[in-house]
Amino acid sequence: MSIVRYLTHPQVQIDPDVPVPQWGLSPVGRARTEALVNASWLSRTTQIISSAERKAIETAEIIAGRLGIMIEIREAMHENDRSATGFLKPAEFEQVADQFFAQPHLSVRGWERAVDAQARIVRETKAVLARNRPGDILFVGHGAVGTLLFCHTAGHPIDRVHDQMGGGGNCFAFTLEGRRVLHGWRKMEEVGT
Repeated sequence: MSIVRYLTHPQVQIDPDVPVPQWGLSPVGRARTEALVNASWLSRTTQIISSAERKAIETAEIIAGRLGIMIEIREAMHENDRSATGFLKPAEFEQVADQFFAQPHLSVRGWERAVDAQARIVRETKAVLARNRPGDILFVGHGAVGTLLFCHTAGHPIDRVHDQMGGGGNCFAFTLEGRRVLHGWRKMEEVGT
């Protein structure tokens, strides 16, 4: 049975003067990823698919380097488009993110609508899964679109109650065959199988 996992990049180097998609991993995020590379749950991974954002690519490259496989970058797997507001201070960001999930059919302050971001991440994921290649698949991406993918896969309506905890470095998993959720968000250090 092949397992599909969606891993969110861990902590990033926040820089208000740099566009968010160009942020890289922080030393903590890099260290967490480097500590993960020998995890047994990664051993059957044959495909690593990454968002084109720098923080996701850096996460994917660390894991792929250890496993000796190439990463595939898919431009449309990016985080929800928040370029209309650019960087927001944490408290304001959380308020807007709450609205993003609570009103999925509306564009909150010019952000990509949650329903559109969900359709995009589901479409990209299905395109990869349709190849039906052997082995496990690891997607490396972002919290909001990851949560939207989780909601779709688990059959839940879009709701922030299903969001990852702790701001990054979390994973959920489902079976390739039948798309059955094996577990919801877990810290990457606690995934197990």
